[in-house]
Amino acid sequence: MAWFHRKDKGILTRQKGQQEIPDGYWIKCRGCTQVYNHHEFKNTLWVCGKCNFHMRLGAEDYFNLLLNEGSAELQDRDVRSTDPLGFKDRKSYADRLQAAAAKTKLSDAVLSAVGFIEDHKVSIACMDFRFIGGSMGSVVGELIARAIRRATDLEIPLIVIAQSGGARMMEGALSLMQMAKTSANLTRLHAKKLPYIAVLTNPTTGGVTASFAMLGDIAIAEPGALIGFAGPRVIRETIGQDLPPGFQSSEFLKEHGFVDLIVDRRHLRSTLAGLLRLLAE
Repeated sequence: MAWFHRKDKGILTRQKGQQEIPDGYWIKCRGCTQVYNHHEFKNTLWVCGKCNFHMRLGAEDYFNLLLNEGSAELQDRDVRSTDPLGFKDRKSYADRLQAAAAKTKLSDAVLSAVGFIEDHKVSIACMDFRFIGGSMGSVVGELIARAIRRATDLEIPLIVIAQSGGARMMEGALSLMQMAKTSANLTRLHAKKLPYIAVLTNPTTGGVTASFAMLGDIAIAEPGALIGFAGPRVIRETIGQDLPPGFQSSEFLKEHGFVDLIVDRRHLRSTLAGLLRLLAE
């Protein structure tokens, strides 16, 4: 016999003795609306088996995917953003930082480490969209710059996984300065002839695209990722005409020479290992 439990909004019905399904157990693919249970989707690395849509991964998930088990030495976990401008819109920037840190357990929108991909020691940094849209503020720029300097000092390859909505408006011009800062550090890495592989995921936009994300010796993109500076709507309104089909997708950028490889996430580790072997010769 069914029993009923009245809430403030609507009436929920369940069978007596039936266990409730926890929130987040069922996940819908954003590409085709196919529904998976959490365990099933996790086993496919959050890649849809029906349409191949790549759901977003967090920074730690990428480290677990790419680095040898137990080899990751996390760096700079104690560096945190402040609120230099006292910025406030619907809520204060300080409150946004606190909420994002509590939600993600990260100090900011990037995580960096030194670890191994097979036999290759690398300096790696990965952005995380869950932290204020992966936006690049002073701390993100600093941590990316430190990852670059670490690769330069240790004379090892650099890998950066980009995932960002662009510059962090709450820090004003300070966020824009990170574009020059990261690019200048990459110049030092290049001078020592050390390889830099950029991995572009969905989305990679704004000031991140306009700086370190597009400066790799090799640019790899995940399938279907949105990659660009301004959004399609802004560009359409600026130039006053419709955009080509698939504009700013990984596939469009590869066709026009901005991306070297499009790699399915399930093959990303083996592809990076192969490239590192090739670059070491």
